[in-house]
Order: sequence, then structure tokens, then C-alpha cells
Amino acid sequence: MAACEPIAHEFMDLTVPEYAYMFGFLQADGHLEKGTGRKGRLKVEISARDVQVLYEFQRLTPYYSRVTERTRTTNFAEVCTSAIWSLCALEARTRINELGLPYGRKSRTVEPPQGTFSAHDYVRGIIDADGSVGITKAGLPFVAVTTASAKIGAYICSYAQQVTGAERTLNRNARDDIYNILYTKENAQELAASLYYPGSLSLARKQAAASALSKWVRPANMKIAPQRKRWTEQEDRVLLQLNNHAEAATALGRTEKSCCIRLCRLRNGQAPTPADK
Repeated sequence: MAACEPIAHEFMDLTVPEYAYMFGFLQADGHLEKGTGRKGRLKVEISARDVQVLYEFQRLTPYYSRVTERTRTTNFAEVCTSAIWSLCALEARTRINELGLPYGRKSRTVEPPQGTFSAHDYVRGIIDADGSVGITKAGLPFVAVTTASAKIGAYICSYAQQVTGAERTLNRNARDDIYNILYTKENAQELAASLYYPGSLSLARKQAAASALSKWVRPANMKIAPQRKRWTEQEDRVLLQLNNHAEAATALGRTEKSCCIRLCRLRNGQAPTPADK
């Protein structure tokens, strides 16, 4: 992780790259506990191998906080050592809460902050905490993130589309009821380069993984999938009015299969109708 100069800004000013990253990380992996009166604390627990980022959070926070470690047995390993950053100051907790980190359970209700903030640093914080960057077993670059929040998922998709041009449709998976957002190949390379720029605050292992993505070159025999043609509200109206995928295919210049699938999605609520929009 790159060394950072002391911060000379207001605590949690999200226009500052380090604070935007820190807030994204806290929204994904932090937990605000509310006690009686003025009591309570903010806690982040991660693998001990990534402890350096918690020391950075401690340095960025002008209130007393501490970093500790604990070793325990889990369902995944006989010996698991984690690092914990704890912050109790009410003023600091209030500021973080007002920015958009709720007390208690937050996975579905958390959303991007209001106002101006450093977008690529904020998204990198979320991906460092709840995402993955690397090379698949098939040798393909990828950037992935999981979230239970529809608004966080939509924001990440919007950001990635601005960077790469790739569109994604949000759908919760059946097993965990969360969103799995994935980018591969050139889209992953472009996204990683935008997020993990030189000197950015990040997990060292993910910074290294992002750098490795840039070395991938598409094999000459690997085809490039054409960009999907998105459905417009006007096309949806025509499809619903005709209520026949064969006739709609002729009228809209699409395949019958595409019209059949879209019509089914409009009927069962998987896709919003023009009236819903």
C-alpha cells in the first residue's frame, strides 16, 4: 500500500480521495453499534493480512481509535486471525452516520452518499471490502462485487458503464438474494485501471491484482461479443400492444426469440413496463 501524507482536511470530507475510499469500505465492511446514552462504537473486522488499511483509517481519524487482533476457530479455518479497528467517539460516529452508514443492520438499506464525493475512490473502497479483482482459472481478467443494496448495485453499474461502456442488469441471485456484478476481459481491465490508480489507498493485494490485469492480451482467435441492443420504452409499448412476438420481431427489427423473452419478462414483472417507468 502506498504511503499517504497526513490529511489536512475536515474529517470524512468525501471529496478527499482517502476519505471517499474509507467511507465506501465502511459501508461495505463496517458496523455501527448504538449503545445507551453516548455509548456505541464503529467496528471493522477484516483478515489480519490486510491490517495495514486499518492503520490508515486510524491515521485518517482525528479521534482516539485502536487496532487489535484476535485468533479464533471458524467454519472455514481451524486458525483464523483477524484485525479489528474500533472507534467510539460520538462526534465521529455521528458524522459517519449522517453521511449514510446506518446503525445496526445495513446491507439492504445502505446507499451512496448525497452531495459531491470522489467516485472512483468510493467505488474502490466498496470493491476492496466486498469485491474481487484478479484472473480466472481460464486466464481472463475480472472485477466482481457483491452487494445486497439495490442502490449501491445500481451506482456501481452506472459508474462502470461510464468507464467501460458495458451495461449490466441488476438481478438478485436465488441462493443468497444478493446482487453479483461481474466485469471481465477488456471491461475488467478498464475498470481496474480507473479504480486502482498509482498511489491510491487500497488493499495491497488487490492493487497488485489490478496491475496484473493490464498484462492480459486478447488471443487472436477469441471473438468479441457484440454489444446488446437495449430495449427502449417505445419498443416495450409496441411489444405489449401487439402481444405477439412474431409480429413484434418484424415491426421492431429484432429476432423472434428476443421479443419472446422480453414479452415474458414484461408480463411476469422481471422488467418494468413503460407505465412503471
